[in-house]
Amino acid sequence: MYKIIIDSCGELTDELKKDDHFKSVPLELEVDGVRIVDDESFDQLSFLKMVEQSENGPKSSCPSPEKYLECFREDAQNFYVVTLSNQLSGSYNSAVLAKNLYEEEYGDAKNIYVFNSKSASVGETLIGMKIKECEEAGLKFEEVVEQVEAYIEEMNTYFVLESLETLRKNGRLSNVKAFIANTLNIKPVMGSTKEGSICQLDQARGMKKALDKMITTMLSKTKDLEQKIVAIAHCNCPARALEVKEHIEKQAHFKDIIMVNTAGVSSMYANDGGIIMVV
Repeated sequence: MYKIIIDSCGELTDELKKDDHFKSVPLELEVDGVRIVDDESFDQLSFLKMVEQSENGPKSSCPSPEKYLECFREDAQNFYVVTLSNQLSGSYNSAVLAKNLYEEEYGDAKNIYVFNSKSASVGETLIGMKIKECEEAGLKFEEVVEQVEAYIEEMNTYFVLESLETLRKNGRLSNVKAFIANTLNIKPVMGSTKEGSICQLDQARGMKKALDKMITTMLSKTKDLEQKIVAIAHCNCPARALEVKEHIEKQAHFKDIIMVNTAGVSSMYANDGGIIMVV
Protein backbone atom coordinates (compact mmCIF):
# COMPACT_ATOMS: atom_id res chain seq x y z
CA MET A 1 0.00 0.00 0.00
CA TYR A 2 1.29 3.47 -0.85
CA LYS A 3 0.22 7.07 -0.32
CA ILE A 4 1.01 10.12 -2.45
CA ILE A 5 0.76 13.28 -0.36
CA ILE A 6 0.66 16.54 -2.31
CA ASP A 7 0.47 19.99 -0.75
CA SER A 8 -2.51 22.01 -1.94
CA CYS A 9 -0.50 24.05 -4.44
CA GLY A 10 -0.74 20.94 -6.61
CA GLU A 11 -4.13 20.67 -8.26
CA LEU A 12 -5.62 17.17 -8.32
CA THR A 13 -7.77 16.20 -11.29
CA ASP A 14 -11.28 14.90 -10.59
CA GLU A 15 -9.98 11.38 -11.22
CA LEU A 16 -7.11 11.75 -8.75
CA LYS A 17 -9.44 13.18 -6.09
CA LYS A 18 -11.32 9.87 -6.18
CA ASP A 19 -8.11 7.84 -5.93
CA ASP A 20 -7.48 6.72 -2.33
CA HIS A 21 -3.73 6.71 -2.95
CA PHE A 22 -3.74 10.52 -3.16
CA LYS A 23 -4.08 12.94 -0.26
CA SER A 24 -3.90 16.74 -0.26
CA VAL A 25 -2.38 18.71 2.63
CA PRO A 26 -3.68 22.30 2.67
CA LEU A 27 -1.70 25.49 2.87
CA GLU A 28 -3.43 28.58 4.25
CA LEU A 29 -4.00 31.91 2.55
CA GLU A 30 -4.48 35.33 4.11
CA VAL A 31 -5.93 38.50 2.63
CA ASP A 32 -6.08 41.57 4.89
CA GLY A 33 -6.37 39.46 8.04
CA VAL A 34 -8.87 36.97 6.61
CA ARG A 35 -7.49 33.43 6.74
CA ILE A 36 -8.58 30.90 4.12
CA VAL A 37 -7.82 27.18 4.13
CA ASP A 38 -6.79 25.91 0.71
CA ASP A 39 -8.94 22.78 0.70
CA GLU A 40 -12.19 21.64 -0.91
CA SER A 41 -13.96 24.63 0.68
CA PHE A 42 -11.86 27.15 -1.30
CA ASP A 43 -14.04 29.63 -3.23
CA GLN A 44 -11.92 30.88 -6.12
CA LEU A 45 -14.22 33.69 -7.31
CA SER A 46 -14.66 35.09 -3.81
CA PHE A 47 -10.90 34.90 -3.22
CA LEU A 48 -10.04 36.66 -6.49
CA LYS A 49 -12.44 39.47 -5.60
CA MET A 50 -10.78 39.88 -2.20
CA VAL A 51 -7.33 39.98 -3.82
CA GLU A 52 -8.46 42.59 -6.35
CA GLN A 53 -9.72 44.87 -3.58
CA SER A 54 -6.68 44.41 -1.34
CA GLU A 55 -3.92 47.02 -1.24
CA ASN A 56 -1.56 44.71 0.63
CA GLY A 57 -2.00 41.59 -1.45
CA PRO A 58 -2.44 37.96 -0.35
CA LYS A 59 0.01 35.79 1.57
CA SER A 60 0.31 32.07 2.10
CA SER A 61 1.58 29.89 4.94
CA CYS A 62 2.83 26.33 4.60
CA PRO A 63 1.38 23.27 6.35
CA SER A 64 2.75 22.52 9.80
CA PRO A 65 4.91 19.40 10.30
CA GLU A 66 2.03 17.95 12.33
CA LYS A 67 -0.19 17.98 9.22
CA TYR A 68 2.32 15.78 7.44
CA LEU A 69 2.83 13.60 10.52
CA GLU A 70 -0.89 12.85 10.55
CA CYS A 71 -0.56 11.50 7.02
CA PHE A 72 2.40 9.27 7.92
CA ARG A 73 0.30 7.62 10.64
CA GLU A 74 -2.17 6.34 8.05
CA ASP A 75 -2.24 2.71 6.94
CA ALA A 76 0.39 2.44 4.20
CA GLN A 77 3.98 1.29 3.81
CA ASN A 78 5.35 3.70 1.21
CA PHE A 79 4.78 7.43 1.57
CA TYR A 80 5.73 9.92 -1.14
CA VAL A 81 5.35 13.63 -0.41
CA VAL A 82 5.33 16.21 -3.21
CA THR A 83 5.69 19.88 -2.27
CA LEU A 84 5.95 23.11 -4.19
CA SER A 85 9.47 24.36 -4.81
CA ASN A 86 11.52 24.98 -1.69
CA GLN A 87 12.55 28.26 -3.34
CA LEU A 88 8.95 29.49 -3.05
CA SER A 89 7.63 28.01 0.19
CA GLY A 90 8.53 26.32 3.47
CA SER A 91 6.27 23.37 2.65
CA TYR A 92 9.23 21.18 1.65
CA ASN A 93 11.14 21.90 4.87
CA SER A 94 8.01 21.27 6.92
CA ALA A 95 7.51 17.86 5.29
CA VAL A 96 11.18 16.92 5.78
CA LEU A 97 10.95 17.87 9.46
CA ALA A 98 7.84 15.70 9.81
CA LYS A 99 9.67 12.78 8.18
CA ASN A 100 12.58 13.17 10.59
CA LEU A 101 10.26 13.40 13.61
CA TYR A 102 8.38 10.29 12.54
CA GLU A 103 11.57 8.29 12.04
CA GLU A 104 12.96 9.43 15.39
CA GLU A 105 9.87 8.00 17.06
CA TYR A 106 9.19 4.90 14.96
CA GLY A 107 12.47 4.17 13.21
CA ASP A 108 12.31 2.85 9.64
CA ALA A 109 8.97 1.07 10.02
CA LYS A 110 7.73 2.93 6.94
CA ASN A 111 9.35 4.25 3.80
CA ILE A 112 9.01 8.03 3.51
CA TYR A 113 10.45 10.31 0.84
CA VAL A 114 9.87 14.03 0.27
CA PHE A 115 10.14 15.33 -3.29
CA ASN A 116 11.01 18.97 -3.89
CA SER A 117 9.01 19.52 -7.07
CA LYS A 118 11.14 22.54 -8.06
CA SER A 119 7.83 23.60 -9.58
CA ALA A 120 4.29 24.30 -8.40
CA SER A 121 0.65 23.81 -9.39
CA VAL A 122 0.26 21.12 -12.07
CA GLY A 123 3.98 20.40 -11.89
CA GLU A 124 3.21 18.69 -8.58
CA THR A 125 0.26 16.94 -10.20
CA LEU A 126 2.46 15.43 -12.91
CA ILE A 127 4.95 14.23 -10.30
CA GLY A 128 2.16 12.56 -8.35
CA MET A 129 0.98 10.85 -11.53
CA LYS A 130 4.53 9.65 -12.24
CA ILE A 131 4.81 8.19 -8.74
CA LYS A 132 1.58 6.26 -9.26
CA GLU A 133 2.78 4.99 -12.64
CA CYS A 134 5.99 3.67 -11.06
CA GLU A 135 4.18 2.09 -8.10
CA GLU A 136 1.59 0.42 -10.32
CA ALA A 137 4.44 -0.96 -12.45
CA GLY A 138 5.69 -2.79 -9.36
CA LEU A 139 8.91 -0.85 -8.82
CA LYS A 140 10.59 -0.98 -5.43
CA PHE A 141 10.46 2.13 -3.23
CA GLU A 142 14.05 3.10 -4.01
CA GLU A 143 13.46 2.63 -7.74
CA VAL A 144 10.37 4.85 -7.63
CA VAL A 145 12.36 7.59 -5.91
CA GLU A 146 15.18 7.35 -8.46
CA GLN A 147 12.89 7.47 -11.49
CA VAL A 148 10.76 10.31 -10.14
CA GLU A 149 13.78 12.42 -9.21
CA ALA A 150 15.04 11.98 -12.77
CA TYR A 151 11.58 12.99 -14.05
CA ILE A 152 11.68 16.17 -11.96
CA GLU A 153 15.07 17.11 -13.41
CA GLU A 154 13.65 16.91 -16.94
CA MET A 155 10.45 18.80 -16.16
CA ASN A 156 9.92 22.43 -17.21
CA THR A 157 7.39 24.94 -15.89
CA TYR A 158 6.05 27.94 -17.84
CA PHE A 159 3.45 30.59 -17.10
CA VAL A 160 1.94 33.79 -18.43
CA LEU A 161 -0.08 36.02 -16.12
CA GLU A 162 -2.69 38.64 -16.85
CA SER A 163 -1.51 40.60 -13.81
CA LEU A 164 1.87 40.69 -12.07
CA GLU A 165 0.59 42.46 -8.95
CA THR A 166 0.76 39.50 -6.58
CA LEU A 167 4.30 38.64 -7.67
CA ARG A 168 5.24 42.29 -7.14
CA LYS A 169 3.59 42.55 -3.72
CA ASN A 170 5.29 39.33 -2.60
CA GLY A 171 8.71 40.54 -3.72
CA ARG A 172 9.01 38.11 -6.66
CA LEU A 173 9.18 40.93 -9.22
CA SER A 174 10.56 44.47 -9.15
CA ASN A 175 8.18 47.43 -8.98
CA VAL A 176 9.72 48.89 -12.14
CA LYS A 177 9.27 45.71 -14.19
CA ALA A 178 5.69 45.31 -12.98
CA PHE A 179 4.90 48.96 -13.79
CA ILE A 180 6.33 48.73 -17.30
CA ALA A 181 4.51 45.45 -17.95
CA ASN A 182 1.16 46.77 -16.76
CA THR A 183 1.49 50.12 -18.51
CA LEU A 184 2.61 48.85 -21.91
CA ASN A 185 0.58 45.61 -21.84
CA ILE A 186 3.80 43.61 -21.98
CA LYS A 187 3.31 40.04 -20.80
CA PRO A 188 6.47 38.28 -19.65
CA VAL A 189 6.76 34.59 -20.41
CA MET A 190 7.93 33.22 -17.08
CA GLY A 191 9.39 29.87 -16.09
CA SER A 192 11.24 27.99 -13.40
CA THR A 193 14.96 27.57 -13.07
CA LYS A 194 16.46 24.13 -12.47
CA GLU A 195 16.66 25.09 -8.78
CA GLY A 196 12.95 25.94 -8.70
CA SER A 197 12.97 29.73 -8.55
CA ILE A 198 11.18 32.06 -10.99
CA CYS A 199 12.83 33.50 -14.09
CA GLN A 200 11.75 35.39 -17.20
CA LEU A 201 12.14 33.48 -20.48
CA ASP A 202 10.67 35.92 -23.00
CA GLN A 203 8.02 38.60 -23.39
CA ALA A 204 5.41 39.85 -25.83
CA ARG A 205 2.86 42.62 -26.11
CA GLY A 206 -0.54 41.19 -25.35
CA MET A 207 -1.71 37.91 -23.83
CA LYS A 208 -2.21 35.98 -27.06
CA LYS A 209 1.29 36.66 -28.38
CA ALA A 210 2.79 35.82 -24.99
CA LEU A 211 0.95 32.48 -24.86
CA ASP A 212 2.12 31.72 -28.41
CA LYS A 213 5.71 32.41 -27.34
CA MET A 214 5.26 30.22 -24.25
CA ILE A 215 4.12 27.31 -26.42
CA THR A 216 6.94 27.85 -28.92
CA THR A 217 9.49 27.92 -26.09
CA MET A 218 8.03 24.77 -24.56
CA LEU A 219 8.11 22.85 -27.84
CA SER A 220 11.71 23.87 -28.51
CA LYS A 221 12.83 22.55 -25.10
CA THR A 222 10.80 19.33 -24.99
CA LYS A 223 12.12 16.01 -26.28
CA ASP A 224 10.28 12.72 -26.85
CA LEU A 225 6.95 14.53 -27.10
CA GLU A 226 4.85 11.40 -27.68
CA GLN A 227 5.95 10.06 -24.29
CA LYS A 228 5.20 13.26 -22.36
CA ILE A 229 2.07 14.63 -20.69
CA VAL A 230 1.40 18.37 -20.82
CA ALA A 231 -0.48 19.80 -17.85
CA ILE A 232 -2.27 23.15 -18.09
CA ALA A 233 -3.68 25.01 -15.10
CA HIS A 234 -5.83 28.09 -15.59
CA CYS A 235 -7.09 30.65 -13.10
CA ASN A 236 -10.75 31.18 -13.94
CA CYS A 237 -10.20 31.14 -17.71
CA PRO A 238 -11.16 27.72 -19.15
CA ALA A 239 -11.67 29.07 -22.69
CA ARG A 240 -8.12 30.48 -22.74
CA ALA A 241 -6.72 27.18 -21.45
CA LEU A 242 -8.63 25.30 -24.14
CA GLU A 243 -7.13 27.58 -26.81
CA VAL A 244 -3.65 26.79 -25.49
CA LYS A 245 -4.44 23.06 -25.56
CA GLU A 246 -5.75 23.25 -29.13
CA HIS A 247 -2.74 25.32 -30.23
CA ILE A 248 -0.40 22.65 -28.85
CA GLU A 249 -2.36 19.85 -30.50
CA LYS A 250 -2.04 21.54 -33.89
CA GLN A 251 1.74 21.68 -33.60
CA ALA A 252 2.69 18.47 -31.82
CA HIS A 253 1.48 15.09 -30.63
CA PHE A 254 1.82 14.46 -26.89
CA LYS A 255 0.85 11.38 -24.90
CA ASP A 256 -1.87 13.43 -23.22
CA ILE A 257 -2.84 17.00 -22.31
CA ILE A 258 -4.69 17.59 -19.05
CA MET A 259 -6.37 20.79 -17.86
CA VAL A 260 -7.38 21.88 -14.36
CA ASN A 261 -8.59 25.04 -12.66
CA THR A 262 -6.15 26.45 -10.11
CA ALA A 263 -6.71 25.83 -6.42
CA GLY A 264 -5.94 28.41 -3.72
CA VAL A 265 -2.18 28.91 -3.72
CA SER A 266 -1.88 28.76 -7.50
CA SER A 267 -4.82 31.17 -7.83
CA MET A 268 -3.01 33.54 -5.48
CA TYR A 269 0.03 33.76 -7.75
CA ALA A 270 -1.60 33.25 -11.14
CA ASN A 271 -4.34 35.82 -10.55
CA ASP A 272 -7.50 35.98 -12.65
CA GLY A 273 -6.70 34.91 -16.23
CA GLY A 274 -3.28 33.34 -15.59
CA ILE A 275 -2.08 30.22 -17.41
CA ILE A 276 0.46 27.72 -16.05
CA MET A 277 1.92 24.94 -18.20
CA VAL A 278 4.22 22.11 -17.16
CA VAL A 279 5.71 19.28 -19.17
